[in-house]
Amino acid sequence: MEQELKPGAGKLHMTKRPAALVVGAGDATGGAIARAFACDGLVACVNRRPTNADKLEELAASIRRDGYAARAFPADARDEDQMVAMVDTIEQEVGQIEVAVFNIGANVNFPITEMTARVYRKVWEMACFGGFLMGREVARHMSVRERGTIIFTGATASLRGGSGFSAFAGAKAALRMLAQSMARELGPRNIHVAHTIIDGAIDTDFIAQRMSDIDSARDADAILSPDEIAKNYVMLHHQARTAWTHELDLRPWTERF
Repeated sequence: MEQELKPGAGKLHMTKRPAALVVGAGDATGGAIARAFACDGLVACVNRRPTNADKLEELAASIRRDGYAARAFPADARDEDQMVAMVDTIEQEVGQIEVAVFNIGANVNFPITEMTARVYRKVWEMACFGGFLMGREVARHMSVRERGTIIFTGATASLRGGSGFSAFAGAKAALRMLAQSMARELGPRNIHVAHTIIDGAIDTDFIAQRMSDIDSARDADAILSPDEIAKNYVMLHHQARTAWTHELDLRPWTERF
């Protein structure tokens, strides 16, 4: 079916066109990533757990109000059946998934002697197992077409474990290895798999409530902007395969590393 486009890149009346799936499309980074891909001409298919379905629909509606295409797909990223159904529904009803982004954080801090098995397992399920489920399902479709981009959002903890972050660091390090393995396996199928290391505080409401000098940090460009992070994700998707980036670290200029 032909699509009638509005004037301006990516704006449209109909939603039958290639899709960008963002798993973990929250109010800040994930939402900015979804909006950036919508502006780039894809249908933003945003996902959060069903308990946040209202907020998820608000995000999709805000993207549509700007004249771009978006749909909400509430599902638990840790549940295999839900993830399989979500990806299949997008492929059948929306369009081919050209980009898939896994953006679930699960950043918690507990002393090792107070870490429970339940919390450790839950963090791993959110920050790593969910990434495996998303990656596997979209790869099944992308492999047939021999094209696509898969991006996993990592963190400083992907490289080194900090005090009190045993669960988070373990999960993020495992996600990084998953991304490396998938990149080596899927690269020959023309599927670009990338892992980003977000090294520093991101300008979110959560951080603002805990950072007394948030305004000074913004003025000094000393805190990561979700919109600027999102621009880099779109850039990764558009890279020519003669010069693919697998791992990209993003941090404010003031961050020590």
